[in-house]
Amino acid sequence: MLPDPPLRPSFAPGEPGSAGAAPGPRETGPPGMLVFERRFWEQGCACLAGVDEAGRGPLAGPVVAAAVVMARSFAEAGQNGPLAGLTDSKKLTPSAREGFYARLREAEGVEIGVGFAERDEIDRVNILRATHRAMARALNDLPRRPDHALVDGRPVEGLPCPSTAVVKGDSKSLLVASASVVAKVVRDARMRELDALYPQYGFAAHKGYGTSAHVQALFEHGPSPEHRRSFRPVSEAEAIIRRT
Repeated sequence: MLPDPPLRPSFAPGEPGSAGAAPGPRETGPPGMLVFERRFWEQGCACLAGVDEAGRGPLAGPVVAAAVVMARSFAEAGQNGPLAGLTDSKKLTPSAREGFYARLREAEGVEIGVGFAERDEIDRVNILRATHRAMARALNDLPRRPDHALVDGRPVEGLPCPSTAVVKGDSKSLLVASASVVAKVVRDARMRELDALYPQYGFAAHKGYGTSAHVQALFEHGPSPEHRRSFRPVSEAEAIIRRT
């Protein structure tokens, strides 16, 4: 798993990439997964990144973000070739995600950065801020700083480069979809590691999400060190365990 690099200084409020940056367009444009990418490439943006996260909603484990930069020639050929069918990781089977992840990692025209925000940071600063920090770390983990980033969802503060938010970007942008897959695969691997440490919770099966089996185990055994105390089911289970 890639190391968590130090956080670089963020832009001042109102600068491109800051919380004051305007939201990106919502339209899907013509069919295809390179509509947004071509818009920036044709404006001279040579190093364009896609950014997405995995793990905002679970009751346990880190939130993981990924940033992916792709050579335009590889992206143009890939969307109808080795990356055909790449989309939002939640819409892909585990085997399809693993296949796309392997192709991205092996491709010469692809650069990948990964950032983590661990459970203690999530509880300390809240899940939204922790997610934004993980995204900044993913961008900083790239071999070079991007000229611009396409970010899934709403505008994100504290990124080390200008950014454009793309609502449902993981199903509209090849770069964002690639980041979605990388973040999901990396986080799932971490949750399998945590399952080996805390097998009573079943992390390998539900990846920390609040399934009925997970909640039942949580109230039966109490929270593990990886459970997010700022999430209500976890704090409630901890309070009950303390009273018994």
